[in-house]
Amino acid sequence: MRTNHSTNWPDDLFRVLIDHRVRQVAYVPDMGHARLIEMCHGSNEMAAIALTTEEEGVALLTGAWLGGQRGALLMQSSGVGNCINMLSLIRVCRIPLLILVAMRGQWGEFNPWQVPMGQNTTDVLSLAGVIPFAVDDGRRVKETAEAAATMAFEGPAAAAILISQRLLGAKTFGK
Repeated sequence: MRTNHSTNWPDDLFRVLIDHRVRQVAYVPDMGHARLIEMCHGSNEMAAIALTTEEEGVALLTGAWLGGQRGALLMQSSGVGNCINMLSLIRVCRIPLLILVAMRGQWGEFNPWQVPMGQNTTDVLSLAGVIPFAVDDGRRVKETAEAAATMAFEGPAAAAILISQRLLGAKTFGK
């Protein structure tokens, strides 16, 4: 994997989660979120919960909110397509939800199966009532995450931070 190590943006994301009192982080394992997932597991302030599908995370974090806790959902852009029906729960019930999306199907993508959802993630989220915040500069991750978290938890709203493949690095299996 080719990555952009110009900043410590996963550390910035983790700090924003802590500052916004996120107590549950649901995720489908993904290399794009690996460092953030590791930090969440190491935190005494939050529970990191591995999922088998992204839509489980929407239900889990709805329950967290109803139980008085804030949560964040980590996934790849391909997982956005898996959540479409569940996002109606968030929209209709006005459940605050913060989603962190590791984008695929963008800059330098080698896998053609990732391209359709990657190219349509912003539109799909918008149509589902989720406010998308795209970021492709590591220096802008913290301010972007702050804006999205504020809209999600103070709104309440559903907001997604779309972490560009340019920032994550293009996967290159075997190259």
